[in-house]
Amino acid sequence: MKKLIALLIMFLVVLPLSPAQAADSTVRITSMAHQTFTGEFRNDDLAQKLTPSGSLGVLVYTPRVNNKTWVIDAALVDEVIAMTVNYTLANDAVPGGTEIAIAWLKQLRDITADQQVVALAYGNPDVSLAKELAPSELKKYYAFGKTQLEAALGRQVRSEPNGGWSTGTSGLSNTLRKAYSDNRKALTKLSRVVTDPELLMLRAKLSKLLSPQLDKSGREFYSASATSVVAKTVYKLRINSGRYQITTSNVKLPVTVINEFNSDVTIDISMVPINSRVVVGSFDNVTIPAQSKLQLEMPVEVIAPGQTSVSALITDAKGSELVPEATLTLNSTVIDPRVTWFTTGAAILLLLAAVAQSVRRVRKRAK
Repeated sequence: MKKLIALLIMFLVVLPLSPAQAADSTVRITSMAHQTFTGEFRNDDLAQKLTPSGSLGVLVYTPRVNNKTWVIDAALVDEVIAMTVNYTLANDAVPGGTEIAIAWLKQLRDITADQQVVALAYGNPDVSLAKELAPSELKKYYAFGKTQLEAALGRQVRSEPNGGWSTGTSGLSNTLRKAYSDNRKALTKLSRVVTDPELLMLRAKLSKLLSPQLDKSGREFYSASATSVVAKTVYKLRINSGRYQITTSNVKLPVTVINEFNSDVTIDISMVPINSRVVVGSFDNVTIPAQSKLQLEMPVEVIAPGQTSVSALITDAKGSELVPEATLTLNSTVIDPRVTWFTTGAAILLLLAAVAQSVRRVRKRAK
């Protein structure tokens, strides 16, 4: 009899779950984006979702059941963490979700303790679309989602890119897909020389633009927010454009390079004139300390007077351009010594010719 009971128990343990039972054993903690790329929240809707009766509250404020699998988007949890301190709303309303966020976050940690937790790709993007637009970036979204969720919950979690946990299809338009790709490429270039955590976080947050849970209005709103912030971020590493008046044939002009990131940056700077009026020098392996400006001396040799422009390019060690170029305008009033000697020689020859002509005329008159 005991053997029969033991066999029955083993049969029940290994018996596969029906689709309904499998669905009941999984809890998904995901939502559309609420926080803009500048840090404030679009509105206070997330606070309502986190209440015990809200769409995210009912998932955690429930009796504990063993053998649950929690599938969680770390980007959503990061937004809740951001609400646990003073936060602001883009509509200038008074936020009221700090205590709600603190309570929800504590309940999430408690109810998922000793349970199976799977981290989604950060921002819960449409996986098929992400594979189409940026497959290498999708791998980073998965890795970042796992790291962030482990930090938030204070425990290890699983990451299963091939587990089929991601669901839904994004309605991102072709125009917004291009905007996403352009922004991603701009940050990827910067990442070659900048190790600032701020840049890493911004790069990961772009995944929110691919979320299936964003409606048309949300896709347009957050895409515009991302484009604005990416442009400001790229501008943190730059060369100041300027105008220079040159009065000598050889001169060193001051060129200012700015790094507003919180980490040192090592770059190459390529100076490319648009014509052959001048010859200029470039710079290799230049390190600009964090939050600082560095003034370089660009050697210039004037070949011919006049106005010309020099493109100042910040590149990595492989010569790949990292940020938009700056333009240096040079106006030279210098006459090259070779031109001076040629002009002077020509004048002397003309003078000698005139003297010779005068002498011939005088001799003719004398005869």
